[in-house]
Amino acid sequence: MTILGGYSILQAMAFVGYELLLFAGAFFLIGAFDDILVDIHYLWGRLRGRLRTARIRRAEFTGRPLAGIAAVMIPAWREAEVIGATVHHTLSAWPQPELRLYVGCYGNDPQTVQAVIGAARGDPRLRVVIHDRAGPSSKADCLNRIYRALREDEARMGTPARMILLHDAEDMVDPAALALLDRAMDDCDFVQMPVLPEPQAGSIWIAGHYCDEFAEAHGKAMVVRGALEAGLPAAGVGCAFARGALERVAGRNGGANSTPFASQSLTEDYELGLKIAEIGGRSRFLRLRGDDGRLVATRACFPAHFAEAVRQKTRWIHGIAFQGWDRMGWEGGLSERWMRLRDRRGPLTALVLAVAYLCIILSGVLWLGNAMGLLVLPQPGPVVQLLLGLNLIAFFWRVCWRCVFSWREYGALEGVLAVLRIPVSNAIAIFAGRRAVFAYWRTLKGEPPTWEKTVHRLHPSMLRRKEAAS
Repeated sequence: MTILGGYSILQAMAFVGYELLLFAGAFFLIGAFDDILVDIHYLWGRLRGRLRTARIRRAEFTGRPLAGIAAVMIPAWREAEVIGATVHHTLSAWPQPELRLYVGCYGNDPQTVQAVIGAARGDPRLRVVIHDRAGPSSKADCLNRIYRALREDEARMGTPARMILLHDAEDMVDPAALALLDRAMDDCDFVQMPVLPEPQAGSIWIAGHYCDEFAEAHGKAMVVRGALEAGLPAAGVGCAFARGALERVAGRNGGANSTPFASQSLTEDYELGLKIAEIGGRSRFLRLRGDDGRLVATRACFPAHFAEAVRQKTRWIHGIAFQGWDRMGWEGGLSERWMRLRDRRGPLTALVLAVAYLCIILSGVLWLGNAMGLLVLPQPGPVVQLLLGLNLIAFFWRVCWRCVFSWREYGALEGVLAVLRIPVSNAIAIFAGRRAVFAYWRTLKGEPPTWEKTVHRLHPSMLRRKEAAS
């Protein structure tokens, strides 16, 4: 069977496959070069001793008194399944009297309100803030409502907070983290601590791929970013802001009564971290390990189902790549622009990955056609051979890095699984990238951005009790 130009369908597929191969191979090499630059900077910093993870004695910081009031903000919409465990653990792990735990709830979500109050067991450090509008609004909008409540408390007590921490409804905080953040506030305006997803036996592939990505991102990429003194994006959990820095960001947003969180942004935490750098604030990625060998980090259970993971990453790509480009631009020097470019390569990465997997499928079909004698595949030329060879080397380089970082935080088994989970991670990235493009296109037509909130079903403490019982 022939088509236009007298070529068979298989010959046409071979031509298309060749062009797609060149496209994917070229862009994979560009991405690999970008990653290798980060790797080299990380290795050089480790060799010089500048990027090593410092050790602390946990007993010195667990329960240590604070230099001022620490206000922890947790926005909560339909979080009745996990918020109780979060509130109870936070108040127990951080017994300091200077702590104020603000949980933002909605009047049309009484189950969450009841779970929060019940878990606090009368602890006077808890503040339940009921939003004056029905939920859901957005995470940033809920944070702004909490921020206004904090201002009212400060005016009533006559004592401003020293720092403000952000956490999500499913987070398990580290007992030593609060005092460490308080100490870091002596010379910082924004501090981000690592986030460690919790391995879930019931979802070793979907939830597990978050372990791999965060182990490398918060073990290497953020460390390098801090060393380059580029703006640090906030993760929205395990991060602390100096009270004055947030007020300056709020003032920059306009008006004396303005709030610091961008209500129309899907990734208001990411923006806030970069805004701190833009106003001249000092940022720091605080990576420390306890004398027990465990990283001082915020632990959380990430989505365990494919569709939920895709929705979550759609919001990240839409908010960081598209909204970040629109709202934040390309401010700063060379290092800052490089990091922002890395942040915004998600849609292109999804496209290149999709093309690469299409090439694999076409290669299988063409190989079968060649084996059956339906066409004769030409031998690849030197350019294609070089491209494939370099990409193969770069792939094994990336596999080794992913394995090492997951192994370091989770053990040998997770290190091996990190390699096997790469196709799962790629598939989620492809689907999320596609959804993000269409979501952004709808906003260009005038529709408001959609807050696709992640459903939380497990708190790490609940997961550990469940696993211990089984």
